Amino acid sequence: MSAQTARLLLLLERLQDRGHASGDELASHLGVTGRTLRRHVAALQRMGIPIEAARGVGGGYRLRPGYRLPPLMFGESEAVAVVLGLLEARAGRLHGSAEPAEAALAKIRRALPPALGRRVAALEATLRITRSSDGEPIRGEVALHLAEAIRRGLRVQFRYRAHDGTPSRRTISPHGLVVHSGFWYLVAHDHDRDAPRIFRVDRIEGVRFQAGVPATPAPPEFDPVAILGQSLASVPGAYRVSVVVELPPEVARTRLPDGIGVLTAVDRGTRKRLFPQINRRSLTLCSWLRKIMGTAKSSGIRQCRT
Repeated sequence: MSAQTARLLLLLERLQDRGHASGDELASHLGVTGRTLRRHVAALQRMGIPIEAARGVGGGYRLRPGYRLPPLMFGESEAVAVVLGLLEARAGRLHGSAEPAEAALAKIRRALPPALGRRVAALEATLRITRSSDGEPIRGEVALHLAEAIRRGLRVQFRYRAHDGTPSRRTISPHGLVVHSGFWYLVAHDHDRDAPRIFRVDRIEGVRFQAGVPATPAPPEFDPVAILGQSLASVPGAYRVSVVVELPPEVARTRLPDGIGVLTAVDRGTRKRLFPQINRRSLTLCSWLRKIMGTAKSSGIRQCRT
């Protein structure tokens, strides 16, 4: 490969990675002058690659938005990351994902350099991914539609199946998507109930935009992760446990997983009421909490009762 060809590929890779870059940045990255950079850009444009240039302050070069490069170019760590993601998808994390994931893997295998290809093949041959008892696969098109509605600020309608199997139709303003403990959640405003609600994405079907109807904006300082954690913490589980932790609330929050309970300050430490979504005996629950917090001496747990 000639030096010029190598620089053209490096320039293309840089634009693909960054989206937009200044002329000085690109010239420095390639080790060329500004004049040589302009010649390289012109050469790529003659090949039909739509590189757009902007002059003035904030100007530079970018690939035209929406242009799909044939082929994609990945570094070694990027290729491994893509392969790992596709192996997860092939294991059934999305409805109907096994076949397209295998097709994508086949394309990547053909494009990998021989040495890296052998390492990736070894990873595929030795890695086993089990289906966790927690989490449910979602439909990829449902997640894409919800994400687009959030980005565009649109209301949506969909069919929803409650935890007991009861079907319903919902009209909502979507505000955020959160993946927690293997499950996908949608944080939204439910217009039928005129209240904020959280929906399991794996129970959603038939998402449709309400054309021309804007969504109700999210409240100020909206944090979907915090809202989901508060909601999960308030759901009763198989056991009700009260724990006194001799730690300041801000420290206890960093040691206890989100969504397993509600922290309340007491005179001597912090009390946390727990509603765990697991079937465990009370003794096991208290041992489990001590394991989360640390050793028995350093956990800070003074009292644990069901």
